[in-house]
Formats: sequence, structure tokens, C-alpha cells
Amino acid sequence: MNRTIVITGASSGIGLAAAEQLAANGDHVVLVGRNPARLAAAVDRVRAAGNGREPGQFRADFESLDQVRDLAAYLIGTYPKIDVLANNAGSMIANYRRTPDGFEATIQGNHLAPFLLTNLLRERLAGARVVNTASGIHRQVRPGANGLTDFTGDPQKYQSSRTYGWSKSANILFTAETARRWPDVTSVSFHPGIVRSNFASDRAAARFFFRYAPFLVTPENAGARLVRLATLPAADLANGAYYEADKANNATRPAAHANDPAAAATLWDASAKAVGL
Repeated sequence: MNRTIVITGASSGIGLAAAEQLAANGDHVVLVGRNPARLAAAVDRVRAAGNGREPGQFRADFESLDQVRDLAAYLIGTYPKIDVLANNAGSMIANYRRTPDGFEATIQGNHLAPFLLTNLLRERLAGARVVNTASGIHRQVRPGANGLTDFTGDPQKYQSSRTYGWSKSANILFTAETARRWPDVTSVSFHPGIVRSNFASDRAAARFFFRYAPFLVTPENAGARLVRLATLPAADLANGAYYEADKANNATRPAAHANDPAAAATLWDASAKAVGL
């Protein structure tokens, strides 16, 4: 209780639901979101859930690595210790877009930005926990000819679902490599289920699916899965492991291409070079 927990992508969906649950449990939650209006509304909800306790907040767009650096500087300057970093922000972008940093937007937002943020917070995370929101869709996508080190992609060959799956494989590999390189940090990734949300809101068909399909997981249930991984005793978790939504008590072996230590090390080194670490 009374932990400091940073959640990215906290202005809606899984992140907001988890933030409310954690605030209700007495934790100090720091919400990170991109849209100012949604972030302000989320802060109000988390404040209410926490019986009036003021949550932290910071607006950052992960399509700008400079904004990620600003976020890290704010967190370092404000919080002597961070108990949990939940890298939950993510998106699946319909059409190819390159960020001002020169990378494909889905890959940057879903992988490079959280990779940079986590590394910049390394000292604050000593003895802490990192929870990365991944996805079971990683099983459907294998790396392309350039493996897991192509952060720009080919605009002519862009496929949103494939790129999203690539980024989720990267989340799982990053989790495992964090555990190997930083054994004092408990690092886990998880598949939250297919969640009813505003996900893929720039595509009409996907927007309809994620809002109205009858079998979707509620944000509250998915958020509870994040909360569980954020709050279980470290001894009850397998460091570096991936957890499936329907197998919450046991780690699950990811697809072979997302369970390769050599690939994870290669991805880490290429990512560090890309973001200037």
C-alpha cells in the first residue's frame, strides 16, 4: 500500500481502470496520457477512487522521444522512488506514419518509447517492478527479413496488424532482457485479453469491433490483471516472464520468436542505439 505507481496510457481503457483500482487500494498513482481532455477526466476519476487523494499526472505523446525524456525528467525530479512502472500505452495505427524522430509510429509508441522511458528511470526502479502490456497477437506475427531491428519499415509494405504484432513481440523480448540485465528489477509482461476500448479508433471497422463485440473483456477486468501483476509479491512471479490473461496464475511460454535470448539482446542493443542511449 502507498506505493508510487506510474501508468502510461492511463487516460482510458486498461490503464485508467488499473489506476482507479490502485488508487482505491491506497497507492499513489501517476497518470501519463496523450490527450489533455481525457487525461484531465481520468485524473478526476482516479482522485474520486482514491477518496480525494490527488494523483500525479503528466501529458506526453510517445510519438515524440523528446516528450518521453521530459516525462522521465519530471518523474526523476518528483519521485525519489518508483515502485511500479506500468508500460501500458499502445496503439495500432491504420496507415503508415513516420514520427519526427524518424521511426514508424506504432513501433516507436509501443516499443521504443517505453524502452527509452524504462532505461531513463533505471535508478528509480532499483528493487522495483516493470509491467509491460503485451498481446497474444504476437503469436500471429514473425519478424520480417530485418528481424526485430527495423524500426522504420517500408511504407509500401505496411500492415497495421502485422506491425502491431511486431511491437508486442518486442514488448515480451524487452521484458525478458530487462530481467537478465537488471536482476534487481522484477519485470513481467502480459496479454490483457481482447479489451472493450477505444483501441484502433482511427479505423472504422476496428473501432466498431473493439466497442461492441460481445466476447470482449471489460477494461475493469483487464485492469485487474495489470493490478495483480503490479502488486503480487515478487516471489510469486517469474522474473522476465509472459502471462496470458486466461492463465493468470502461471507464466506462459510465448511464441518461439519472442522467447529467444539472442534476439532479445539484439533488440535491446539496436533499441538503445536508436534512441541514443
